[in-house]
Amino acid sequence: MKFIEKLSNNITRYFPLWVVFFAGAAFFQPAPFKSIGPYIPYLLGLIMLGMGLTMSLHDFKLVLSRPKDVLIGILLRYITMPLVAFLVAKLLGLPPALAAGLILVGACPSGTASNVMTFIAKGDTALSVTVSSFNTILAPILTPFIFLHLAGTMIPIHSDALLIDILKIVLFPVFVGIMLRMIASSLVDKLNKIIPTFSVIAIIMIITAVVALNATKLITVAGMAFLAVILHNAIGLFLGYTSSRAVGMTETKARAISFEIGMENSGLAVALAMAHLDPMAAIPGAIFSVWHNFSGSLLAGFWSNRKLNKK
Repeated sequence: MKFIEKLSNNITRYFPLWVVFFAGAAFFQPAPFKSIGPYIPYLLGLIMLGMGLTMSLHDFKLVLSRPKDVLIGILLRYITMPLVAFLVAKLLGLPPALAAGLILVGACPSGTASNVMTFIAKGDTALSVTVSSFNTILAPILTPFIFLHLAGTMIPIHSDALLIDILKIVLFPVFVGIMLRMIASSLVDKLNKIIPTFSVIAIIMIITAVVALNATKLITVAGMAFLAVILHNAIGLFLGYTSSRAVGMTETKARAISFEIGMENSGLAVALAMAHLDPMAAIPGAIFSVWHNFSGSLLAGFWSNRKLNKK
């Protein structure tokens, strides 16, 4: 078991390197990797199952004692990032498919990576976990609604199909994961050290498939897509922190909300884009999956080494 845990740690620790390696391979030799494309929803379902296995009903209890903090986190999450994505897309003059993909990333909920970064940054981890949990549960309603109103003028959107897919590949696996943890908590606790590895492998496979399917288009749009993602992520992290402080949140809470705003469940955006939009719309989500872990790690490391202001 120790060997498996060590292997899992190495896979997780060097996640960016694995992504670069396999994405590079998919770019230069796309044919072998294109076959992964149809399995993207199932891979995301596996990721969401892993998220559910790390969650419990206790994660939702904070809303009873600190409803204001949780509500602010949810509102900022679903207002800030979709609007920032829309404005960045307009500012850069992105092609409709890329613009829609960026907005879809912004309309998706935050993921477990934000919880990890909050913990490293000495932020309010309990608040981060609770906001992530509620954002995920609310995604089937809010993501299609927001995406339809912001991107509906750019490309045709079937919001009902989006809602059904989010229910199938997000809410159902998360629910199953929570139930499994309740029924077999001791077994799940033993496996929790290697569960993130399966999520990392699934994300790498998703990114690789997107690169392979868009290899010819990437040559012309990669630079523009990277710039859009970097701006989207940086503005989100900044506004998450400054907005939280502006409404009176403490430093630890603001750090948590910053990651909740700036870090997305970009894998969901990729899966939905591949299923319902032009494959090129999946490019922002694929780039975001790598970039937000890099930028989040840098910010978390900076905050972890900085004296914490208790106010």
